[in-house]
Amino acid sequence: MASTAETPALAGAPSPRSNRDVVEQNLARRHRNEAIFRFTGLGAILVGIALVGVLFGSILIKGVPAFTQATMTLEVDFDPEIINIPERPVLQASQSVAEYEQALLSWRRRLAFVNWNKVIQASLAKVLPAAADNARDAAGMIASGERIKLRDMVEADPSIVGTTQAVSLVAAANVDVWLKGNIDRTLPQHMQQLSKLQQEWSDELYQRGVISMAFSTALFTNVDSRSSPATAGLLGAIVGSVMMMLIVLVVAVPIGVMAAIYLEEFAPKNRLTDLIEVNINNLAAVPSIVFGLLGAAVFINFLGLPLSAPIVGGLVLSLMTLPTVIIASRASLRAVPPSIRQAALGVGASPMQAMFHHTLPLAVPGMLTGAIIGVAQALGETAPLLLIGMNAFVASVPSTPMEQSSALPVQIYLWQGNELRNFFEARTSAAIIVLLAVMITLNALAIFLRNRFERRW
Repeated sequence: MASTAETPALAGAPSPRSNRDVVEQNLARRHRNEAIFRFTGLGAILVGIALVGVLFGSILIKGVPAFTQATMTLEVDFDPEIINIPERPVLQASQSVAEYEQALLSWRRRLAFVNWNKVIQASLAKVLPAAADNARDAAGMIASGERIKLRDMVEADPSIVGTTQAVSLVAAANVDVWLKGNIDRTLPQHMQQLSKLQQEWSDELYQRGVISMAFSTALFTNVDSRSSPATAGLLGAIVGSVMMMLIVLVVAVPIGVMAAIYLEEFAPKNRLTDLIEVNINNLAAVPSIVFGLLGAAVFINFLGLPLSAPIVGGLVLSLMTLPTVIIASRASLRAVPPSIRQAALGVGASPMQAMFHHTLPLAVPGMLTGAIIGVAQALGETAPLLLIGMNAFVASVPSTPMEQSSALPVQIYLWQGNELRNFFEARTSAAIIVLLAVMITLNALAIFLRNRFERRW
């Protein structure tokens, strides 16, 4: 009777073959899902790389040509009839320093009032005879800032008056974009930025080799300029950015590292420290424009620091970078094995000695990496700098952090909106390349320092 009762149950049980089929089906589905996930992740990476490649490619295509600029090499006659100035004053024994300075200032004023356009026209007429009868078109072929270059040459060496010197002069911005093909030559003449005669001259001089595409030193040695766009450069913005980054290094890094050491190693674990840690993590996610509003309210309105000065920009960026430095430094301290602390304490070292003699040296590589990445992030910020007035036009190089200045990201913002679109679109991309090069260099330095000083346990 017992075997008879068990027969239906055995008959209804799944066979070993059916169990194997179920397992194989589940295994095949799992492998299929894993393959789909793997290919989806790989596809996402490839799409991301492709988008970054398109971004960098478009910037390079537009920006690289801006590192060369149309330059005209002319035999310049420093004609004494045009440069009609007396000899440069020399300090006499019977003359006071104030009297000498006054005489020198008067001489420089005479030099500034020389008709340098006429000097350029006469030099251009040597290679283009038609330039002698077309003063306006001849003057428009050369960047207006190059008149100052000729003046400075005479001021530095007055003996060149009456001689002929081979001088490389930067061509006007419109000549540059015409030769580079950034202007549609099929447009009607009334829509062109060069006159018909200037167009013909530009093509002729380029074919004869008088105009050539030379490396644009003005991009790195000159400040921004509205009167002479062709010679506008990044020097003032670069110096301003360097000053701000130095302030960030001096302010944010020491404070951030000390705060991380205290919170991680010495602070008691209570509600107050928990609140501080939560706020630090929240500050790391605050939009940068909020820090700009804070800086404008505190540093400019309350403390009265100068508007558009690197000292204010550096302090604002320090506040923005501080949470990043603290978080990275704490993570580096946590990465040090607890056994090192315990061994130091076990041989009689105090908590302070264990921290600064054993734990901190091992955490320095990670701290350096976090600090450099934070500085690189601050270097590219624009929004907080706009709110403290660094979008003002500043045509000078700051000598101290208290003077007005620009910054690289702000200079990019200003050039992007320039009305001379055909010329400054390429200049904007070139400035972006310079900024990216600095940021990539800083990140590479962080990776090098991490690999150089990193210790494995």
